[in-house]
Amino acid sequence: MTLAEKAAQLGSVNAERILTEDGELDRDAAEEYLANGIGHLTRIGGEGSLDPERAAEVTNELQEILREETRLGIPAIPHEECLSGYMGPAGTTFPQGIGMAATFDPALMADVTDTIREQLEAIGTVHALSPVLDVARDLRWGRVEETFGEDPYLVAAMACGYVDGLQADGDGISATLKHFVGHAVGEGGKNRSSVHLGERELRETHMFPFEAAIHESGAESVMNAYHDIDGVPCASDEWLLTDVLRGEWDFDGTVVSDYYSVEFLKSEHGVAGTEREAGVTALEAGVDVELPYTDCYGEHLVEAVERGELAASTVEEAARRVLTMKARKGVLDDATVDAASASDPYDTEEASELTRRAARESITLLKNEDDTLPLAGDALDSLAVVGPKADDAQELLGDYAYAAHYPDEETAFEATTPLDALRARGDAEGFDVRHAEGCTTTGPATDGFDDAVAQAEDADVALAFVGARSAVDFSGTEADMEQRPSVPTSGEGCDVTDLGLPGVQEELVAELRETETPVVVVVVSGKPHSIEEIAEEAPAVVQAWLPGEEGGDAIDAVVFGDHNPSGHLPVSIPRNVGQLPVHYSRRPNSANEEHVYTESTPLYAFGHGLSYTEFEYSGLELSTDSLEPAGTLTASVTVTNAGERAGTDVVQLYTRAENPDQARPVQELTGFERVHLEPGESARVSFDVHASQLAYHDRDMNLAVEEGPYEVRVGTAADDIVDTAAFDVTASKELPRTGRTYFTDSRVESGE
Repeated sequence: MTLAEKAAQLGSVNAERILTEDGELDRDAAEEYLANGIGHLTRIGGEGSLDPERAAEVTNELQEILREETRLGIPAIPHEECLSGYMGPAGTTFPQGIGMAATFDPALMADVTDTIREQLEAIGTVHALSPVLDVARDLRWGRVEETFGEDPYLVAAMACGYVDGLQADGDGISATLKHFVGHAVGEGGKNRSSVHLGERELRETHMFPFEAAIHESGAESVMNAYHDIDGVPCASDEWLLTDVLRGEWDFDGTVVSDYYSVEFLKSEHGVAGTEREAGVTALEAGVDVELPYTDCYGEHLVEAVERGELAASTVEEAARRVLTMKARKGVLDDATVDAASASDPYDTEEASELTRRAARESITLLKNEDDTLPLAGDALDSLAVVGPKADDAQELLGDYAYAAHYPDEETAFEATTPLDALRARGDAEGFDVRHAEGCTTTGPATDGFDDAVAQAEDADVALAFVGARSAVDFSGTEADMEQRPSVPTSGEGCDVTDLGLPGVQEELVAELRETETPVVVVVVSGKPHSIEEIAEEAPAVVQAWLPGEEGGDAIDAVVFGDHNPSGHLPVSIPRNVGQLPVHYSRRPNSANEEHVYTESTPLYAFGHGLSYTEFEYSGLELSTDSLEPAGTLTASVTVTNAGERAGTDVVQLYTRAENPDQARPVQELTGFERVHLEPGESARVSFDVHASQLAYHDRDMNLAVEEGPYEVRVGTAADDIVDTAAFDVTASKELPRTGRTYFTDSRVESGE
């Protein structure tokens, strides 16, 4: 290979550059961009807005050009986005990441990504830019919805499920762990802003999910984050991308740049004076492939080698990694797919049923005073459905769903809205469904209030659908934004300073409460909102997250009791934005100190989630009260369904160091298990906790298990611990490099 051919393997080209406006391949442009070969093809189907069959055809054409028209004949790695499903036409849209996290079900996550894998493979894709492993600690950040929540253990477990389903033991689609690392805690909750973290917190909280997904699930790709940490941009951080990722963790996959992040070293961070300098800096740090198109790599790297600014061996090493991945993914053997059958995995009943199931299990019941829910159709004459989130399909979707990604583009999309599902039920069960939007998601107009109130006054129950619209938006701070009816306030580029419901939605709910009709509030949003007054006044509150294309059916099923809710909060919901940070695992001084007029506890804590039945816990036992530093302890507890409905609970296991030699979190999630029980049924749930799971970085930054007293805590939420048990670790011990256990093994046995 020539130097130019090696450098070409580190670049990419996107659909915009090689497709015409009507989706046809611009062969002249393609041959120009692919002359020396290419590393990645960027979002041919998704960005090109091509249906599956056409996406497969164009991808095949591009691979054939590479095979037949270039000297070496090396095909490319086509990649796509798939955070909540393939982000392209016809892709099945599942619940957004935060909703999937609310299921506390990594196996369900794997089922979802197994379906995504089949759809991606059909169009010739072999690499995906998901999942998001950022640990959400600043809820102002718009991308909280993309994450698996605030807890590193839950994030890691869900991420491993995601990778397992997508990669299929190496025979599937390469998963990309992003954004490495700490992207969720930028200054001011702003996307891409500077991050200030000590190494201990960086490793124990934000690196942990990445390390676990690499070691436990063999993740094949990592994406650098945009921001700087203590002044060093992640795209130029050799310690992060090489010393830790490859040196300490033995990662042997490819590192791909977040879109434009190499160029941002020049234009945003200012640490590079030219594109060539940016390219050299990123490559030397450990970024193998520049995305979404070649800007600072390619000829700039060739020139840098020729000028003595970059070692040729650095280019060769990165090219070898890219070529190795091409071999692993089979594109060197046969990069084409059967375009005629590309649509087969799309729009199937199996996929629809899976997204319906995932949506149902993600929905979280926050409050249910006096058993307001579930509603009974045969007891209703009329139901009022109000609010801006009731009858808009896009309002059910997360920011990386194809139909919602860009807010100013019209996209045909079919989905069951809550109003659709409720009207169908009303027709079937004989009650009238009245509808009024009331207001928009943003904007000050209240002229729809009177209609909404009138509909509620004449109904037996009112369902108020409120929340934030999600999209990718970089529209800035124009003066008229507050007047616009539907500005995205959740999603990438949609960072906020207020966690209340946007626009006049809270005023709408207050107006509805003035009627004598019970008002059930359903929050359809990718972020937690500070709804303290609503939570105090409304008899029932449901958090539906962004449930995807079957979200309307799922909400209807929960509200009317066809499905007993089992979702639990993956993030704590604050009383107001000024409380932040409010995550459950703060250190004692942060968790216990209060602001004037506001207590330290959240409105709803991590792990909270109600059911239509009651669960009782009893008989917590430990297999030993003396744990060797390399030993295993088993904690067992009996869970009983003491109610009259079948239901599923999430048993949560926390651990706590009683008097460590440094300030530690008040408690940390160490295991969880979903348990389904019929009325009156009991199950014995056991957790095997390895001593290494208690390890933290000592004062010399060595990962070690510390001698001393600890406590196991079992509960239904971080603030609802029902029983505890004490044990001692008998000695202190540094962990060997490969001696870490990441996850607790758990099992469920029937009876006592």
